[in-house]
Amino acid sequence: MKGRCRFCDTPLQTSFANLGMSPISNDFVSLEHAQAMEPFYPLHAYVCEECFLVQLIDFEKAENMFSDEYSYFSSYSESWLRHAKAYAESMIERETLGPESLVIEIASNDGYLLQYFKQAGIPVLGIEPTANTARVALKDRGIQSEIAFFGRATASRLVEKGFRADLMAANNVLAHVPDINDFVAGYQILLKPEGIANVEFPHLLSQIENRQFDTIYHEHFSYLSFTIARRIFATHGMRVFDVEELTTHGGSLRLSICHNTNVARPDTRRVENMLERELAAGLSDIATYRRFADEVVKIKCDLLDFLVTARRQGKSVVGYGAPAKGNTLFNYCGVGPELVEFTVDRSPHKIGRLLPGVRIPIRPPEAIFERRPDYVLIMPWNLKDEIMEQMAGVREWGGQFVTPIPTVQVHP
Repeated sequence: MKGRCRFCDTPLQTSFANLGMSPISNDFVSLEHAQAMEPFYPLHAYVCEECFLVQLIDFEKAENMFSDEYSYFSSYSESWLRHAKAYAESMIERETLGPESLVIEIASNDGYLLQYFKQAGIPVLGIEPTANTARVALKDRGIQSEIAFFGRATASRLVEKGFRADLMAANNVLAHVPDINDFVAGYQILLKPEGIANVEFPHLLSQIENRQFDTIYHEHFSYLSFTIARRIFATHGMRVFDVEELTTHGGSLRLSICHNTNVARPDTRRVENMLERELAAGLSDIATYRRFADEVVKIKCDLLDFLVTARRQGKSVVGYGAPAKGNTLFNYCGVGPELVEFTVDRSPHKIGRLLPGVRIPIRPPEAIFERRPDYVLIMPWNLKDEIMEQMAGVREWGGQFVTPIPTVQVHP
């Protein structure tokens, strides 16, 4: 089964990264189910030879992956909160948003972003499919949320209720939607004629250049270049008029989007520059994608070499973080507690559970200082500077930090 492209319906033939069988990356295992079976699904990314959209084939329904037991809460990363606050302050000023405006965020999670607009007196609405995170948004931050997946139907229902957005935000959700055409079509319905939308997602070019194969997991249905994202929005009556490069998630893009009919928003030079850059980097050449598949195998071998050598030398290794990318990495490489004793995480929703598949235990951060390991393997490598600062005490006993991507690197 190879399937068809979720955007243009072309048959999928070319492999981008075959990571074998893997569990759902955010399905952390409770201790009482430690001896129970869990489902594994093929984790195999293909690239469409017509439109060059990198994608997974749907093996599990989105509602089963983004359920009321969803364990990702955005507010546990301080750097992500700073990113959200800076964005809110910038857009309030740039778009002169006020009490008569409406900001809608798609995949609003626990209210991590909308809280900053609300604090400024601007009306907000979240659209969030996971009820548990939406409840936290309401209880802790007073953020009203529509508990639903976004698309044409949800957009139409909200318009009937009197909602139209001056600003729509969507951070790291475009990659998470199985029906990308239905999702993008909702923008034309819900956004005011003069409104703008911002969409952030990890940049495929950064993923390829930095060999970030661990960002492939079942909740990420698509892996997007600027060129294909622009084409998808254009197909549904929306125009990308600006693009910014961000450092988040190992290299992301923030698109600024308006209706095709909005002549007040001319395209910036950055749009043409990014199209030219992706073309020069080979993103319209199928050979570029085939080379990536070979790089994935090399990283697996290098990480196993490091961990096996450390074990044979009597060195101890523990992890920091329990992100989805870490679960992809460990399951593809076959790394269990015999090589990484445990990992730690700040989220109480993960502490006391086990990583899916490999069953490595998750403990609170202070467990590192009790164990005093030789190496701390940082799984959310995109936050390595923040984590190394928070955990600077590791160096007091000679401990060192390690990051696995784009190559295994030991940080003194």
